[in-house]
Amino acid sequence: MTPVAAPAYAAAVLAIYVDLPETPKRANAQDRWLARKLNEDGVPLPTVKSALLLASLRRRIRPEDLPPLPPIRSLAYFLPVIAEIQQQPLPDGYRDYLRIKLRDATNPTPASVQKNTVLRDR
Repeated sequence: MTPVAAPAYAAAVLAIYVDLPETPKRANAQDRWLARKLNEDGVPLPTVKSALLLASLRRRIRPEDLPPLPPIRSLAYFLPVIAEIQQQPLPDGYRDYLRIKLRDATNPTPASVQKNTVLRDR
């Protein structure tokens, strides 16, 4: 895997971060610093992307009877999941699966409407 240049790495991390549900619309200075630090620490970009998707999906599929979580305010929220994936890497192709599941969890399709086959107007 070829290393990603520092500005491109940070930009890619921040782009996915601000695009996630429940995250700020813009990254702050601390988020930009952390994105650069992840690159300096040698954390592979696919690992970071997978961690952001996995943590966001976990939040979205929480049981509805639990109290709602506050919005994510910092890229640092994802550090434990980044460490988790570094310890136990995800299988190939799993990031694509996470992306699809997060999309589905964020934009649920309307429930099927059962049509009544009985005509009441006759």
